[in-house]
Amino acid sequence: MKNPIKKGMALGLGLAVASKEQAQKMMDDLVKKGEMSKQESKEFMQDVMKKGEEKQMEMDTMMHERMKKMMSELNLASKDEVQMLEQRVVELENQIKKPD
Repeated sequence: MKNPIKKGMALGLGLAVASKEQAQKMMDDLVKKGEMSKQESKEFMQDVMKKGEEKQMEMDTMMHERMKKMMSELNLASKDEVQMLEQRVVELENQIKKPD
């Protein structure tokens, strides 16, 4: 996996899974010790998961915006721009092929 973006995403996913497992273990330990009820543990984990999903959406949006900015700064054509140019080439080719 040479792509640094893919590496970062894989690392983030691995950390998220490990963190969820560690948080669940910690909650289970607190329930066993009687410091937290099963319902409190369940609600806490749901809250943590919801906040995690919200943060993930924020990160996705931020990465999308950064990628758009990078593409703009590199002055690369977008997929839509390439498709428009391809269509223009086809139209021009058709015009050239038409007999006068």
